[in-house]
Amino acid sequence: MRARSFVAAAFAAGGLLAACGGGSSSSSADDQPASVAATGGAAKTPPTRPEAARRGVRLVQVGRFTDPLYVTAPPGDRQRLFVVEQQGRIMIIRSGHKLSRPFLDIRGLVLSGGERGLLSLAFAPDYARSGRFYVYYTERSGTESIWAYRRATADRADRSSARLVLRMADPEANHNGGLMIFHKGLMYVGTGDGGGANDQHGSRGNAQSLSSLLGKILRIDPRASSGRPYSIPASNPFAGRAGARGEIYAYGLRNPWRFSFDRANGNLVIGDVGQDAVEEIDFERAGRARGANFGWRPWEGRRRNFDERAPGAVFPVITHTHDSGFCSITGGYIVRDRSVPSLYGRYVYGDLCEGRIRAATLRAGRRTSGRVLALHQVSQLSSFGEDAAGHVYAVSLGGPVYRIAAPR
Repeated sequence: MRARSFVAAAFAAGGLLAACGGGSSSSSADDQPASVAATGGAAKTPPTRPEAARRGVRLVQVGRFTDPLYVTAPPGDRQRLFVVEQQGRIMIIRSGHKLSRPFLDIRGLVLSGGERGLLSLAFAPDYARSGRFYVYYTERSGTESIWAYRRATADRADRSSARLVLRMADPEANHNGGLMIFHKGLMYVGTGDGGGANDQHGSRGNAQSLSSLLGKILRIDPRASSGRPYSIPASNPFAGRAGARGEIYAYGLRNPWRFSFDRANGNLVIGDVGQDAVEEIDFERAGRARGANFGWRPWEGRRRNFDERAPGAVFPVITHTHDSGFCSITGGYIVRDRSVPSLYGRYVYGDLCEGRIRAATLRAGRRTSGRVLALHQVSQLSSFGEDAAGHVYAVSLGGPVYRIAAPR
């Protein structure tokens, strides 16, 4: 479809179709991004327009990596930033310096290219004591899976500790979701609808089906219990319902590539990638997304896509069209970094193709629009991330990772 050709044209040299907006065909290994040499060194500030300083924000480059997709940090660790590379490595920036040795290297296990690869990393809330962390990646078979590991040292994982938590058969090479987040002790997992066009698998697709894990936000306790690899919280909205998967927390999503909880109050924001017309940001107050239906495939944004029911559909608070240059929304964070007062309490986000970082004040049930921040464009904006101190980062698939900072 048009959106896929748009992405392909934009990244003819190769790039992540991270949640590719078009959906008529699957990605292949031929879509794998060209490698970018990883370099260390001191943090650098890229060129910004003069008005950026007046508006109280700038981008500070903290390192360069090979096809980075995500950044995060363990709870309470203000020295380390962990960077996820698509091909299967996790690198560390410690006290501002990039370490040469990976924290974890599982490139031999990961199928990388297009929308596949090592997609995210999550640290257990008790990581300081337990050393448990989790990775979400595409196995060589094409199956999406979540694995638990333990650290060996503060800067090195124990590869031999791997334990399978969850596998999800994905019929296509696109719409893999890929993010895990812990919130109030439980793991939330974003899954795509299974790929292809128009949620094509099943009579009404996967996203509206409560018998499928695809096209959802799942909520689980990933610790092994009673011989099972994970447990389902009894408070989940569909736990115990006949014909429904108890893991489901929210549904009706096409590809929630990046989502986040506001660290101040637990509000949930989802960047759900559209098909060939509309990209969307969904927002719900703390706890209100429990059992919510976000409308796909009957709705793409606020645009009717199929003449089908979507009971209680929750409509997005922000939409952007492909006609305006968007192709694959990159969800971000509500900023709670007090060192950047001009953005405090505002949501920052962007798009893989459009590349400009925007900020918006979100209110449940109210449409709004993001204001473009006066910063240089971030080419191939693949993700945002947040560290233990609340600093927010923007990630370019081309290599750089930037911290959003106040002016000097």
